[in-house]
Amino acid sequence: MNLLLTLLAVALASMGLSAEVLPPANFNLQAMAGKWYLIGFASNGQWFVNRRASMKMGTAVLSPTAEGDLDMSYASLKSDGSCWRMNNLAKKTDMPGKFTYTSWGNANDMRVVDVKYDQYVLMHTVKLDGGNPTVINKLYGRAQDLSADLLEKFRQFSLETGILPENIAFLPKNGTSECMVA
Repeated sequence: MNLLLTLLAVALASMGLSAEVLPPANFNLQAMAGKWYLIGFASNGQWFVNRRASMKMGTAVLSPTAEGDLDMSYASLKSDGSCWRMNNLAKKTDMPGKFTYTSWGNANDMRVVDVKYDQYVLMHTVKLDGGNPTVINKLYGRAQDLSADLLEKFRQFSLETGILPENIAFLPKNGTSECMVA
């Protein structure tokens, strides 16, 4: 019951922040499957502001489930050489390309904004953190490098969704080291 109330609160809060952010009409969940590099990250959340300088490019493996949900596994190399890992199961909604999930005790409303399945995906998430909605935008690429046009598209989208310019980050590569997604 508590989770239902939290998800309802996220839905209501995100309506004001994300009402105009809709997934592509022809969204294909199966085409999202596979490995992606996290290239761009933008948020005004204090946790991000405090950590953005130490963040590096990580990897995500997106795996559609038989039920139509999206299993998301993340891994990133930390400054001490160890790996940071996180897994979330994003539950499908009535709108293809829109999902909900809980992470760190917070409900999240996630939408695929734009995607070219063999090249990039732009995701927009509204997280309800203690009753305060926080916008998180992520840019993933199938390769570690994306065109300047795509990076600018991400930057512009982030500005349009209320992210301060200084809170839009293009994450540096980890060199030859990479954490494998478990």
